[in-house]
Amino acid sequence: MFDAYIWLKAFHIIAVIFWMAGLLMLPRFFAYHAGSIPGGELEKKMEVAEQKIIKIVLNPAMIVSLVLGLVLIGYRVESLTSTFWLPIKLVLVFGLMTYHMFLAGQRKKLLNSGRPKTEKFYRLINEVPAIIAILVVILAIVEPF
Repeated sequence: MFDAYIWLKAFHIIAVIFWMAGLLMLPRFFAYHAGSIPGGELEKKMEVAEQKIIKIVLNPAMIVSLVLGLVLIGYRVESLTSTFWLPIKLVLVFGLMTYHMFLAGQRKKLLNSGRPKTEKFYRLINEVPAIIAILVVILAIVEPF
């Protein structure tokens, strides 16, 4: 028997994994970019890598994650309306989207105005999506409250 919900959930998780991978990789690329010699070979390679990860991995994975997530909510809307964990999870997902947009803005700044932040800054913010992912997974699997 074909269970659409299970398949949608599987593809949602796959998309989230890709999105998280990009969110974890991009700040690392920014750290290398910020630490590179302006106009040097590494800077040029990082600019290409940053563009590719945003356009090929991050943006499509975020869109697929969000669309499938909303579809999955639609499947269980009656059973989810009485839970408190879902609104918390959605706030955290909105936080990841905001972080995603922040990173896109940082890329533009790196391209246009040099080094807006330090290499150390980008290494520190690299931990943000990991912390949010831990909380989201706990909320989605355990469904506390």
